Amino acid sequence: MSGTTTPRPPVITGIGVVAPTGVGVKDHWAATLAGTSAIGPATRFDASGYPARLAGEVPDFDARTAVRPARLVSQTDHWTHLALAAAEEALGDAGVDPSELPEYEMAVVTSSSSGGTEFGQREMTALYQHDPSWVGAYQSIAWFYAATTGQLSIRHGMRGPCGVLACEQAGGLDAIAQAQRLADRGARLVLTGGTDASLCPYGLAAQLTTGKLSTATDPERAYLPFDAGARGYVPGEGGAILVLESAAAARARGARTEYGRVLGHAAGFDPPAGSGRPRALRRVVGQALLAARLTPRDIDVVFADAAGVPADDRDEAAALAAVFGPSAVPVTAPKTLTGRLYGGGAPLDVATALLSLRDGVIPPTVGTQRPAPGLEIDLVTGAPRELPLRRALVLARGHGGFTSALVLGR
Repeated sequence: MSGTTTPRPPVITGIGVVAPTGVGVKDHWAATLAGTSAIGPATRFDASGYPARLAGEVPDFDARTAVRPARLVSQTDHWTHLALAAAEEALGDAGVDPSELPEYEMAVVTSSSSGGTEFGQREMTALYQHDPSWVGAYQSIAWFYAATTGQLSIRHGMRGPCGVLACEQAGGLDAIAQAQRLADRGARLVLTGGTDASLCPYGLAAQLTTGKLSTATDPERAYLPFDAGARGYVPGEGGAILVLESAAAARARGARTEYGRVLGHAAGFDPPAGSGRPRALRRVVGQALLAARLTPRDIDVVFADAAGVPADDRDEAAALAAVFGPSAVPVTAPKTLTGRLYGGGAPLDVATALLSLRDGVIPPTVGTQRPAPGLEIDLVTGAPRELPLRRALVLARGHGGFTSALVLGR
């Protein structure tokens, strides 16, 4: 229609991080640039009887001091505790007080892969060992995939459109894309991103069914994406919550920080193995660039999905080479420091990518030393690489075929 204009892309004005690499943006970014790995033996439960015994756990997190109001600690799962703490940091970072904004013009969209696994296991154990009277009333909501979205909405009085994306690792990017759509349709502010916390016997048993978890016992050699010695990935907990605002709303309130803009997104679904049909990642990357109105030459860095599974790594490297050209764009996977965080992994990658754009530095892929033969990618290893960065592409794939790509710009 003549006379119409395309709305300016929404901006991310606040970041909150609760991750194995640190609680808070400052600690996470410092550990990421220093290449300080947070992977070690699982301590939240006795994993000695499991084939996978390593994990990336959030250090020094005390829900009793990090979560307000205090009653939420007993009413919600560890996964929700992490998100509540990250959201407080994100809102503080953005310098926004939700009570000063119209409640129906604020929204919440998060990602989750397994819901309140630890809470659910505890209550089901009580049921099996005793009787239904031992199961608490909050079991009915604390395990649910949307529990974190609901608690964030209640906590901050955000009564606009709310939702949850349950697409495993890819869901974090899909949630941010939904937040972008809500901003385009009139939402002033959206809390988005996600966390995960499935490091408990039930959660680990479920993850082992994929056959993709690393059974290595050496933390430094357990998760090696794109490496000749790759043998799977290490699970982790945590993630990031972001404050996304429409460009007009951020400008109107005088937002003090704009980390970057969400320029484009695409999602797809891999066909069943052995079907003979092409994998989805190459097409999804192309569609994300098209949505952002960019060409491959416009991307300065790729934050890879980095499954750490040889076949999946080959597929990703081939897709990148096909879109950008062989070794034509720097690629990194800082998630080797934390493990794969499922619903929280992609939001943490987005947070890290935004910090990279801000500071003009690409964090390295720690651990990978012997690139697997035939992978035509420029993998950043060893030390951070300083470059003038304008735009980043973040990739995520989830178990079952979920595939997502998000383009960010300064």
